[in-house]
Order: sequence, then structure tokens, then C-alpha cells
Amino acid sequence: MKRLHPIMFAGTGSDVGKSIIATAFCRIFRQDGYNPAPFKAQNMALNSFATPDGFEIGRAQAVQAEAAGVTCHTDMNPLLLKPQSDHTSQVVLNGKPIGNRDAYDYFRKEGREELRTEVNAAFDRLAAKYNPIVMEGAGSIAEINLRETDLVNMPMAKHAKADVILVGDIDRGGVFASVYGSLMLLEPDERKLVKGIIINKFRGDIRLFEPGVKMLEQLCGIPVLGVLPYYKDIHIEEEDSVSLASKSLKAEQGMINIAVVLLRHISNFTDFNVLEREPRVHLFYSNNPDELSKADIIILPGSKSTIDDMHELWRNGAAQAILKAHRNGSSVLGICGGYQMMGQRILDPHHVEGDVEMLPGLGLLPTITEMGTEKVTRQTKFSLYGRSEIMSGYEIHMGATVQIDGSLASPLNKLEDGNTDGFMVSPTCMGTYIHGILDNQPFIDFLLEPHIQKTKSLETFDYHKFKEQQYDKLAEHARQYLNIPLVYDILTRDYD
Repeated sequence: MKRLHPIMFAGTGSDVGKSIIATAFCRIFRQDGYNPAPFKAQNMALNSFATPDGFEIGRAQAVQAEAAGVTCHTDMNPLLLKPQSDHTSQVVLNGKPIGNRDAYDYFRKEGREELRTEVNAAFDRLAAKYNPIVMEGAGSIAEINLRETDLVNMPMAKHAKADVILVGDIDRGGVFASVYGSLMLLEPDERKLVKGIIINKFRGDIRLFEPGVKMLEQLCGIPVLGVLPYYKDIHIEEEDSVSLASKSLKAEQGMINIAVVLLRHISNFTDFNVLEREPRVHLFYSNNPDELSKADIIILPGSKSTIDDMHELWRNGAAQAILKAHRNGSSVLGICGGYQMMGQRILDPHHVEGDVEMLPGLGLLPTITEMGTEKVTRQTKFSLYGRSEIMSGYEIHMGATVQIDGSLASPLNKLEDGNTDGFMVSPTCMGTYIHGILDNQPFIDFLLEPHIQKTKSLETFDYHKFKEQQYDKLAEHARQYLNIPLVYDILTRDYD
């Protein structure tokens, strides 16, 4: 295939749709016979993923790799920031944590060139293997106060010799000012790299915006590649948890009601994408004690700050509601941080999460967790203890969970290496460190079994098939509204 320039989707701001558009083009290039790979030099997200070789990257790049049909690798997201508070983040470099930094220290000039060298090297390794590289910027393309320390937007585009496409969100208003202003705030040599504009999240009749397209092209001197309508019928895994509040729906009759506890520091919420579409289930997110009490199954999800979230559950009455619901017959499942919360105590003698050294857990499992300084990151194959179906998932956690003295061993899962995972008191009370456990139909059937009398549905859900369909629908959506031939023309022109 002909060699294409790298393409970067940069934005007028955060949440304008860069990740989704990059995902669409990963699938488009794959469909057209190319061998694309995603790249984002620096990502900030709580929703991460374990690569096959046991390292950690942002979930968005794992999704984009899946759309591209390639195995995810840390080179696709060499720098990941995982927020721990309003001011500090864990810094993950090339898949491994290198410490916690507050925002002021992180964005100072000191040490930036070392990080720049790392992210540039990751890009170079990818570019030697794949064609094209589908790059994603972060936040606004024109954060002029951070220009000297920026690793992910225009400096990265310069290094990659990428053709930059500027994405603007018309749904939030002010799209003319945000697009034109973003371009005018760039340095002249940066502005030359921007080859096109995409207007995203349009609602209504696109024909009404046709004069606006011409105005933008006249103002900016570059083509508008298309106007993408807002959609609701395409489902791609999301990177941020901001949309979970809209899924905080009350229990429904005639289905198995599952409540995911809406933690302040919830992570890896994509664990529940399959359950959202399981025909026998109504799934909702809530930390309201009254709503939790109405759930047949309560799931405690992963957390980036287990102790702080556990404290909040005790403070707002959600913990007491979970215990009461379980006494009344509800199942409780904990995943990762949620598994840690289900034990007797959570210990943090090394102050990994903060100043609190001990906090009581829910006491549902005879376990104690001690936070550690080493992070476990791996993909794994496993089976329910005593059963034969092989399933898959991944682990990303800090801390080790052990049984209290005198309790009988009762692991939930047997790992392919012979070790065990999790703990099960009964089919209605269990915890695990395995993310993605709910992507496996045998485990969903096991979880629903105590409550199956509530529904007569015998349907099941093929998640892999569903995801492939969604990537194809997303690509078709982009092809319908964007000028794909012009994109290819841009990516094959001689460099200026």
C-alpha cells in the first residue's frame, strides 16, 4: 500500500470528539487495506487497559487498536496520567508507574525533555511498523500558556510530520470562534500543519450549516472536511466517566436490576458495557442508598482511590445500604478496588493513597488488603473455581488481599498459571481483581443465576460481535459525512 502521512486529530478543546473520530479512521484505514495504529503521546484518564505483555495504557488507545485490528502496545500511549485528586496524578511511563506528581511540578520545564524523548521514540517505533499512524491530540490545540511544555499536540505533530485535522464541537456553541481562534493562536509554522477542519456533534438539518462551512473555509483558508451529526445509535467504549450520571436510572420490574455503585474515583467502568446490553438485565449507576436497596445485584467497581471512596460510602450511608440489601437477599460483587472494600480492613502503611493508614471495609469477605508500592498489570486466562470454561480478563491494581487467619480458603477463580484469584463466600457474595470478568458470558450466567427467576428471557449477548459491528457503523457514519477522498489526497501530498 502507498505510504500515508501520519494524521493527527487535534481539538478546539476537551471532549470535542477527537478519540471517537480517531477510532473511526483506524477502522476506515483498516477497511481500505492499510495497517494503521493509534498514537496519543500523553493521555489523562482513569480508564486504563493492560496490554498482552503486562503493561498499562489508556483505554481509548486500546479501543482504537481494536478498531484498527492490531494488538495494543505501550508505544500507542507512552505517557498516561491517572488522576488521584484534584491536583495530583500517578504518572505511567511506557506502561509502568514512575511516581505521583502534582500538576504544577509536572508541567514545569524541568524534566520535560526527557519525557519528550520517550514519547518521540515511541512514535518512531510505531511509525516503522504501521501505515498510517492515527494520532490524537489532547485538550485544546492552542493552550498557549503550556506551549513550551506541551508533549502531545503541535510539538508532537511537528516531530511526526503529521497532517493535523482540527475538530470543533458545534454542540457546545461558539464553533466559529473556537476554530478560527485556535488557528490564529498557533505559531505560523504550526498553522501550516493544519490541513483541514471537522465540525462534530451537529444536531438538526446539516443543510442549514452549508453557508457556515463556506464562511469557515474563507476565514481559515483550509477545507472543512465535513460536518458529523450527533448520534445515539453507535456504541463505542468511552474514556471518561462523565456520562455515567445519565445512566443513574431507577430499578425496573421484570428484569434483574443491577446497581453499579457510583464512586467518586471510579475506574475501568467499561467493565459494565456488556451488562448494559444484556437482555435479562437493567443496569444503573447510583450511590443513593434508597436506589441501591432496590437492586438485585450490587457491584462495587474499581477505584483509583479505594480508601477515600470507602470512607465516602460510610459517610453517605451507601455502605450501610449495601449491607442491608445483602441481608435481604441481594448479591454483592466487588471488582478490584471494590473487592478490596468488601473485606474486613484496608491498610495503607506506606501512604500510597494518602494519610489514612487503616479503614474498615464492609466486612462481607474474610479478607484484609494492604496497599503496596508495586502495581500488578497483566492479562490473564482463568476459570471459575471448580468449573471448566476458560475466560479472559486483565488486572491493574496496587495492593495485595489475603485471608484473615482461621478462615477457610474459598477462591473465586483459578488462573491459568495455577494461582487463584478473589474470594467467594457464596454465589451472592464474592470479589475479584479481574477487570473484564463481566465480558465473559459464563461469568454473567453465574452472577445472574440466583436471581434468574425474575426474568424469562433466554437471550445472550455476543460482545465481540457487537463491538465489531459498532466500529463498522462508526466508520460508515464517518464515510457518509466526511470527504474521505480529500483526506487521502492530503495524506499523500508532497510535503511543503
